[in-house]
Amino acid sequence: MSLILLYLEFFKMGIFAVGGGLAILPFLFFMANDHFTFIQQAGWLSTEQVGNFLAIAQCSPGAIGVNIAAQTGFIYGNSAASGIASSITGSIIAALGLVSPAIIVVSLVTRVLKTIRENKTAVAVFSGLRPAAAGLLCAVGFGVWKLALYDPDGAVWHKIIRWRECLVCAVIFVLMVKFKSHPIIYIVLGAAAGLLLHL
Repeated sequence: MSLILLYLEFFKMGIFAVGGGLAILPFLFFMANDHFTFIQQAGWLSTEQVGNFLAIAQCSPGAIGVNIAAQTGFIYGNSAASGIASSITGSIIAALGLVSPAIIVVSLVTRVLKTIRENKTAVAVFSGLRPAAAGLLCAVGFGVWKLALYDPDGAVWHKIIRWRECLVCAVIFVLMVKFKSHPIIYIVLGAAAGLLLHL
């Protein structure tokens, strides 16, 4: 796969990811029977890695979607050709692919903003995007829950849930509700629990 294809795949995600960076995740989690269309076929990135990317992206400064795209491009660049330069190129290409549609749309909309505000069809289209964004974000929540707490390889019914991960999730949630501390504290606690319990 060329860098052009990498750019085009993330460009397509950027077009349809209505609702922010997290909205690209349904395309990654649910397309082609819960597999990445081009990533899984190429065999260089697993769904588990994407879950890890999401965790890292949420802890990192910057937009979540751009962070995930950059990490994915980094892995692709590394697998396509050895060397840090190719990895950095992959990161830049994937991130540019994701943000290009937004740049194009914003550039066009600013020119005709007054006309759009008074156009009933345009207002109706933007109103229709709200439930689409809500649906994508619900799909993200379900996809992340499934990735983190569900084990499809569980041999019996009570092993399809990852109980230790559920316990850590519940404890962190209770601590967040009870003690209004800085989010970094809960991130560190979650990371420590994951390391100690080998999650």
